[in-house]
Amino acid sequence: MTTRITYTDCIVFLLAKANQKAQKNLKKRMKAFGLTTVQGLVLGAIYEENGMTASEIGNRLVLDNATISGVLDRLMDGGWIVKKSDDNDRRVQRIFLTDQSNTKLVDELFQVRSDANEETMNNLSLEERVLLKRLLRDLK
Repeated sequence: MTTRITYTDCIVFLLAKANQKAQKNLKKRMKAFGLTTVQGLVLGAIYEENGMTASEIGNRLVLDNATISGVLDRLMDGGWIVKKSDDNDRRVQRIFLTDQSNTKLVDELFQVRSDANEETMNNLSLEERVLLKRLLRDLK
């Protein structure tokens, strides 16, 4: 016997709809900086650990090499990051924030992320927010 799950009970549908709402909330805020949501996340990761390689950033954010390469190229073209050869191995390129991406600006990007989170979860209690984050982390 086949179990029939309506779309309103389908976890894939529910996650997709929640993701659409969250992406929309973040995207509209990132537009003011001329950045995509992924570019903002990459800048945040670099800020947290300046000098990572592209592979390290991709692993941290679960992005494939082609995606991270394109994002880094656009961030470099926009003056947000620079690539520098590793002191110990010239074949390795390390990624650093530029002066344009100073702490104040990155702090603004973190605030944008926080505001988008708040708007996305504004109808949830504090306990529900904590539980939702825990459950989503357990799913990945």
